[in-house]
Amino acid sequence: MITAMRQRIRHLRRQDSVVVWIVLCLLLSRGLADAQVAARVQESALENGLKILLLEEHKAPVITIHVWYRVGARNEQPGTTGLSHLLEHMMFKGTSKVGPGQFSRIIRKNGGRDNAFTSEDYTGYFETFASDRIDLALTLEADRMRNLLLDPKEVESEKKVVMEERRLRTDDDPISALREAMGAVAFEAHPYRQPVIGWMTDIEKITREDLARYYNTYYAPNNAVLIVVGDFKSDELLPKIRQHFGSIRRGSDPPSVRSIEPEQRGERRVLLKKEAELPFVFMGYHVPNLKHPDNFALEVLAYIMSGGKSGRIYKSLVYEKQLALFAGGGYDRESIDPNLFPLYASVMPGKTAEEVEQALTAEIERIKNEPIPDRELQKAKNQIEAGFLLGQDSVFNLARQLAEYEIVAGWRVWEAYLPGIRAVTAADLQRVAKTYLTPDNRTVAVLIPEKSKK
Repeated sequence: MITAMRQRIRHLRRQDSVVVWIVLCLLLSRGLADAQVAARVQESALENGLKILLLEEHKAPVITIHVWYRVGARNEQPGTTGLSHLLEHMMFKGTSKVGPGQFSRIIRKNGGRDNAFTSEDYTGYFETFASDRIDLALTLEADRMRNLLLDPKEVESEKKVVMEERRLRTDDDPISALREAMGAVAFEAHPYRQPVIGWMTDIEKITREDLARYYNTYYAPNNAVLIVVGDFKSDELLPKIRQHFGSIRRGSDPPSVRSIEPEQRGERRVLLKKEAELPFVFMGYHVPNLKHPDNFALEVLAYIMSGGKSGRIYKSLVYEKQLALFAGGGYDRESIDPNLFPLYASVMPGKTAEEVEQALTAEIERIKNEPIPDRELQKAKNQIEAGFLLGQDSVFNLARQLAEYEIVAGWRVWEAYLPGIRAVTAADLQRVAKTYLTPDNRTVAVLIPEKSKK
């Protein structure tokens, strides 16, 4: 195999190092794909509804344990936005057994690391450390699943922390503020219009009782999934999980999100005047999520258009036309409900937002009218595949992939990713571009710089 690899590398010497790196990644990672990682996942559930996914990876004496709850910004009601994110903060502020701030100290004292994150669709918690510390993680996570104190003084203190976080990351960041404004206009009915961190006026009004109600509604074993990936034996670990989590009572089924975003029937525009140096342009198109068969073509299309500095819009707007300082985009594929396909660019000094918007639109029209060359399409598919496989080399990334797919659509959908990407054709790209990237289906947000009032 090594000889064949060397011959392949010699054949590619005249190509840039990025292509060589991709080929190496694919060759070295192929064994991981052939091992059928998904086939090694052990799925089970406790009587109280806790979903459990176990994946043994014995290449290093390390484990990662994730506990994700099926609750995020999409579950919040108008006037109470930010509850999910604030509750994430409060999960580190003490239980009847573990004092405020002690959770992370205990993890670090045992050589591990921990953190948490909140999204529109879920709230996740994790610990990663040596495999002989798994009992500690199970003890701590089971404890805070049901025994959170929510001390009123801690609540008020943490509200101030979150409010300052919002000021720094959104209110004082023109680009983040513009992205937030675009989302609020792009969605009329669906709670994806609400920022994950919450609106400032809502955060100010959150009470201890609001948090307790939210915690009791959503933080229950039947609304959670526990994932462990790493160096352990499943037949030994499962009884331990049952011991720590089995006695926690099942909660009532949380209320479902019934909002469905209606079809957009005309372009929407939003202008944001804010202290900034340069204009900025965001464009967001409504697209289906990973539950729809078009998701694979949209994933490849997003990579071709905005996959870093080699993406079409970066090359066109930054290098060739010199209209933008940077440009990019993506595809909000892994979401419970249909989301957006965003594109964006920062306007170059001396240029206008109108010029940048026209250039972004021109790249979309180019894809609709000119088939993607086979070489460009294959390169994009190879890079996507390499990134996906390399991500599986980390126990943390494996656990995160499993958890995210489980929350969004069931973890087995994960198995369809590579076959779906490999099957995408140039005709598929043109079809989805013509179907979804239309003027009537987009929201355009433009940042209009204002001078400092100081």
